[in-house]
Amino acid sequence: MPGVTLPLDSYRLAQQAAGIPCYICEEGNTYDVEFCHSCGAPMALAHQANSQKICPRLIAVLGASAAGKTVYLGMLMDMLSRREDRYKFCARGAFSITLQQLTTTALARCEFPPKTPNEPDRWNWIHCQLQAPRDREPLELIVPDMAGEVIFEELDHPQTSPLVRSYLGKCTGIMLLIDAIKLMEGSQSHDYMAMKVISHLAELDRERKRGWRRPVAVVFTKADQCEPAAANPDRFAQTHAVGLWRQCRDRLSLYKFFAVGMAGACAWRSIGHGGRVRVPLRIEPHGVLEPFQWLQEQVQAMRVAPG
Repeated sequence: MPGVTLPLDSYRLAQQAAGIPCYICEEGNTYDVEFCHSCGAPMALAHQANSQKICPRLIAVLGASAAGKTVYLGMLMDMLSRREDRYKFCARGAFSITLQQLTTTALARCEFPPKTPNEPDRWNWIHCQLQAPRDREPLELIVPDMAGEVIFEELDHPQTSPLVRSYLGKCTGIMLLIDAIKLMEGSQSHDYMAMKVISHLAELDRERKRGWRRPVAVVFTKADQCEPAAANPDRFAQTHAVGLWRQCRDRLSLYKFFAVGMAGACAWRSIGHGGRVRVPLRIEPHGVLEPFQWLQEQVQAMRVAPG
């Protein structure tokens, strides 16, 4: 049988053999893997970052389970993508639109989106580019929808989640979401959890005496069903989240309180085996853009600040 000569795609083989660092934890991975073998972050973030000159900034959205992180992020992306002013917003990568699609589809059916899975490789990530009219260069941001249980497992037992640990260490700004209804009802669990976040952030910074020096937007969610939070977020924090308010005052250099609402009205729907689930009757977003815009302005100022 005559011999057959097959050309070797040497360039491709060398490319796949060479390691590429994860953008979040910086561990090396082979070129063709989808998720980082160490922390579980999508490697698409690293490929996109390597293909451009702008270095993406990391924003962390933290909060207890059912605080409203998925709904807030999904609605935020939907509102940003539909703005008709000179403010430019562009989602980078098809995966960055998944959370927006998931949230708006669920709300259109008068449902809230499903709970975020605990497995990091099943989280939805957002990589977007924003540019305000007065900014010379666009701002690249990466924001994951992290599961509340995984966040607080890392806070209570450090080193359990490489992704959360690496992400918080590198993030430029924080959005801390707290269920206003729970606080209004007298439940202190969300206050305690928020205090844990602030304490952890303060200890992450190298200059601990000055506390966490990066911006933190403290957002009371479900304010459409909690009038005191919607009317005055600062006073609501001092009245119903005293521990959190003191932690912010003593351990944060730059913070601001906000209140957001998504549903104009909610109801309870019965499900099997005697259970029930809260569902939105209508969608009336309120205060969604304000905390994000404030955080963006602070991050932008940090980027252009001398030194």
